[in-house]
Amino acid sequence: MDCLFCKIASGEIPSNKIYEDDRVLAFYDIDPQAPVHFLVIPKVHIKCADEIDESNADIVAHVYTVIAKIAARLGLSKGYRIVNNCGEDGGQTVGHLHFHVLAGRNLSWPPG
Repeated sequence: MDCLFCKIASGEIPSNKIYEDDRVLAFYDIDPQAPVHFLVIPKVHIKCADEIDESNADIVAHVYTVIAKIAARLGLSKGYRIVNNCGEDGGQTVGHLHFHVLAGRNLSWPPG
């Protein structure tokens, strides 16, 4: 499979890891949009949120649990934003389910 995030999850492509377990990997974004900007990805390939079903939905709960752990460890007590883009019109640029976590500044709404 020619998936960038699968290659990062397998270690074929290096990343600046901040968390890893047997199900997910978290790493800093290479083009940060906030002072703190990291991604959390499942290690199993799921193209986007459209492919979440009863057989794999537990990974999303695990991703959110990991995000909370990382946020606490990084001291993000003032808050953070979690973003998931799905499909081309949703702004997804890598075809692998992933969650952006942004923090470290006031994040206005709607985003620009």
